[in-house]
Amino acid sequence: MPAAHPLTNTYGSDQHGLICGFVFEPGRPGRPIALSDAATWLARPTAPGQEAAAGFVWLHFNLTDATAEKWMRGHLPLPEAYFDNLRDGTRSTRLENIDDNLVAVVNDVAYEFAFEPSEIASLWVNVHARAMVSARLHPLRSIDRLRQAVKLGACFDSSVALLNHLLRDQGDVLVHIVRETTLKVDRVEDGMLSERLAPQRAALGQLRRVLVRLQRLLVPEPAALFRLLRQPPEWVTEDDVDELRQSTEEFALVIQDLQALQERIKLLQEEMAAQIGEQTNRSVFTLTVVTVLALPINIIAGLLGMNVGGIPLAQDEHGFLKIGLIVATFTLVAFWYAFYRKK
Repeated sequence: MPAAHPLTNTYGSDQHGLICGFVFEPGRPGRPIALSDAATWLARPTAPGQEAAAGFVWLHFNLTDATAEKWMRGHLPLPEAYFDNLRDGTRSTRLENIDDNLVAVVNDVAYEFAFEPSEIASLWVNVHARAMVSARLHPLRSIDRLRQAVKLGACFDSSVALLNHLLRDQGDVLVHIVRETTLKVDRVEDGMLSERLAPQRAALGQLRRVLVRLQRLLVPEPAALFRLLRQPPEWVTEDDVDELRQSTEEFALVIQDLQALQERIKLLQEEMAAQIGEQTNRSVFTLTVVTVLALPINIIAGLLGMNVGGIPLAQDEHGFLKIGLIVATFTLVAFWYAFYRKK
């Protein structure tokens, strides 16, 4: 009997951090492929100009595996700029043509997104005629939707078509976030009418921080995108360029919705600040009125409580009543002065 091989826990990833691998042939859905088979498939020679007819491979890696980047460097024809992006602190979304490769940094939300700024992470993508390579550190929603679409039998004629589908999935995710945020803002606005301002103010601040970070990270760099659409790589077809241009235009519309939602939240915050200021003014006014009303009795009580000679009405049997009437008279005068005196 052959010896049993121990099971290795890879936490959802294959060897060298591979999360999933698919090979696409013209007119056929993607079929799973292992790393060793993918390297052999990519090593097959193809005639110039026939890369599209030969199909392409998609490999998706988990960078928390320390061996993933090393394997990619040793077995995949990736430009050095791709690995520079992995270590670069700049996370703005961009898509560039570098050494006949489409090198992209795509920011996306976590799979279990709960409207926290920390739940926005990057996906690094490199697209060539024969391969699309993507890598991430945290589970992301858009790339997972793309993986599910491939598993359900979606067909892609080129690697750029796969990238376009990823961008459209990201746009759909953003549309969903905008809708959820709009509902949350509506609830906050309803809460403002009931004057429950404290929790609503915190909720608005959190939503605005998330939207600002989404806009800052998701807006593509216009210069790089313009250069790419004007001079794409030779292996990218006109249809793929048109699809890419349409995807970016749809993405721009979503960004405009984000900006409009930010402006609405800003106006609500200003209205909430005005309401809080008005409540504070009312509280200060009430405190001032109470202080004024209590002033006569405090002054008279202080004078009569000094226990010195010559205190008036000390020997009068109706002295307490007279003092009470004096205090009541001054209090009524102060009340009239505070509430009814016309300026």
